[in-house]
Amino acid sequence: MFDLRPVGYVTGLLVAALGATMLLPMGVDLYYGNSHWPVFLESALITSTVGGLAALASANGVKRQLTIQQTFLLTTGVWLMLPVFGALPFVMGEPHARLVDAFFEAMSGMTTTGSTVFTGLESMPRGVLVWRSMLQWFGGVGIIVVAMVFLPELRVGGMQIFRTESFDTDGKVLPRAAQIASRISVAYFFLTTVCYIAYVIAGVPSFHAANHALTTVATGGFSTFDGSFGAFKGAPEYIAAVFMILASLPFVRYVQLMNGSSRPLLRDTQIRGFVLVLLVLIAAVTLFQANGGAPLEQAFRETIFNFTSILTGTGYASTDYQLWGTFIVVLIFFVGLIGGCAGSTTCSIKIFRYQLLLASIRAQIGKIHSPHGMFTPRYDGRRVSEDVLSSVMVFFVAFIVSLGVLAVLLGATGLDMITSLSGAAAALANIGPGLGDQIGPAGNYSGLSDTAKWLLAAAMLIGRLELMAVFAILTGNFWRN
Repeated sequence: MFDLRPVGYVTGLLVAALGATMLLPMGVDLYYGNSHWPVFLESALITSTVGGLAALASANGVKRQLTIQQTFLLTTGVWLMLPVFGALPFVMGEPHARLVDAFFEAMSGMTTTGSTVFTGLESMPRGVLVWRSMLQWFGGVGIIVVAMVFLPELRVGGMQIFRTESFDTDGKVLPRAAQIASRISVAYFFLTTVCYIAYVIAGVPSFHAANHALTTVATGGFSTFDGSFGAFKGAPEYIAAVFMILASLPFVRYVQLMNGSSRPLLRDTQIRGFVLVLLVLIAAVTLFQANGGAPLEQAFRETIFNFTSILTGTGYASTDYQLWGTFIVVLIFFVGLIGGCAGSTTCSIKIFRYQLLLASIRAQIGKIHSPHGMFTPRYDGRRVSEDVLSSVMVFFVAFIVSLGVLAVLLGATGLDMITSLSGAAAALANIGPGLGDQIGPAGNYSGLSDTAKWLLAAAMLIGRLELMAVFAILTGNFWRN
């Protein structure tokens, strides 16, 4: 049996740090004269104490280099334990949520999914609204570090193709994770600050601008209003679209840009593919809407906002786009399964996997036409190894199978086909809203059964960690080796 102490030490430290951050929403409640502030103080003390004790108990097992099993457990364990403690304020204070609802909301926050079971957001204590936004902001920067350090090391879903980037861990996961997190955080904080300033200039009240800046850059989608982004028509929609796009690009490129090198950002294959897909979608849907009688500016604004939100997995909605017609509804379902770039805050399958899939298909077609020819899949000018292609194919198969199984299980809880299928996709791809009257952009997940909520919360975790990182620890070989 392998040593769990390094896993417990790091997890404990992060839980304790999460507890310390609960003092910020406590300060918000104090500032606005809300008597809800003791809830965050008590939650902070419980969380920090438990995390600190866990770290102290495991301190004698700290190592600079983790085994592959420890890395898998650490990746999954952190993303499971942080929502557990992040849910405490929701249970101990307003909205006095049941355990399943509090955990669902916290998991949705940390995984930047954006699905919510809470209603009456406008009347909730402002500290609670800030805490929801903070969970998504932490989850956004956290997943960037996971994508740059842990997933390439674990060879998950073809992510090992990015090990040759400037953040190669060389087996020393924890020291490099700390270094990368500090460098990424600068770019992440800068984007958030600029987004906040832009919202304020556009007329969004300061409190709401701050919350939406946190969830926009995290591509999370939590809002301070039940109607999501529908409260901010006009310029804020354009601003949100710009920053959702910026947050969907690989953050390693921003670090390189800060170091004076802009060429990687401009020549990145992922970025080019992502921008091309987005431009095609915006042009096609805008024309479709305009031909249907919508004013051109409104059609363009609503399209660029809502389709950017769906493509990036942010989950904001400024209007009920299901009213745009069946064609748009079907298109939205598949657009949500694309995602942004690896190494960003976005979720879903990711654009690079589709690019690798197309490269493999082109090579295979070439071999069929010319059996004696040499056709090698290439990505970003580099030859793609069989190991990477195999990982990508396994990821696609695992995603489709998981989507089908989850949809069937949700259907078994009594949900209709559209709700089951779109809910499974929204959770597994961390998109946020589904389709249909119940969980669509005009609704939320509060009316689902407890079983459905637990299933969806589990799917959010699995999807956020690229499936295989979680599936691996469920096998017998993992524990025997």
